[in-house]
Amino acid sequence: QVQLVESGGGLVQPGGSLRLSCVASGIMFRIYAMGWYRQAPGKQRELVAAISSGGSTNYPDSVKGRFTISRDNAKNTVYLQMNSLKPEDTAVYYCNVKLLGDHWGQGTQVTVSS
Repeated sequence: QVQLVESGGGLVQPGGSLRLSCVASGIMFRIYAMGWYRQAPGKQRELVAAISSGGSTNYPDSVKGRFTISRDNAKNTVYLQMNSLKPEDTAVYYCNVKLLGDHWGQGTQVTVSS
């Protein structure tokens, strides 16, 4: 079955950086678009980055220029490089693939605080 395992979250000061990783199994990774979402307490889950099978990327304005999504098909892994982090980036970050519905990882907590 599809399995997504995120890692790389943690506590970081405002202006700092983190890189999240998501390893996928149970799918032919290279043919699927992948996404990173986040959910802050009391808020809806929102898309923060997406990458197509061909490497095209998409970001909302809130993270554009600060976040970069990339993928390594040889490692079945998608990354999210987050720079210039702000307190409002604090959330649980989830990896996503759409295959006969949405599949999610367990999430990784990112906390931006001084």
